[in-house]
Amino acid sequence: MGFEHSTLWRVRQKVGTDLVLWPGASVMVVREDGRVLLAHRLDNAMWAIPGGGAEEGSSFSNTALTELREEVGLDADPADLEAFASLSRVENHLETYPNGDLTHYFGIWFELRRWLGEPVGDGEEMGEIAWADLDDPPRPLLRSTEVGFELYRAWLETGRFQAY
Repeated sequence: MGFEHSTLWRVRQKVGTDLVLWPGASVMVVREDGRVLLAHRLDNAMWAIPGGGAEEGSSFSNTALTELREEVGLDADPADLEAFASLSRVENHLETYPNGDLTHYFGIWFELRRWLGEPVGDGEEMGEIAWADLDDPPRPLLRSTEVGFELYRAWLETGRFQAY
């Protein structure tokens, strides 16, 4: 689904470009060799992991799986999602869109090591796909993805959920 007629689009019709807080979810798809899936965003030409804002009535896990399917064509079982972090600080995921819309995204980040399908960009939100090393991703990297990488490393090291 494109932006027009989405839940956020309907909210924007009411509040204009004012700052909106929006829950979402992101998925760190990890291969056996430790490389992670990144996609090149078509709206801002930055690299990011699959993720996005929740639609009305959706949960964090459903949002994660919906975004994964819509953006890169992968399917997964919700039981295979492992929550590793909450990213909520405004400086880490404030989007300013070309029309002036301001959106502070916050949400749960999941690790996923089992999925069905081969990743391919949807051509609407995501273009090129890359499997990248956490320490050497393609650039420019979306700020929230950079922070997500830091939190993922901390989670791998400590085994503790990262709230940031």
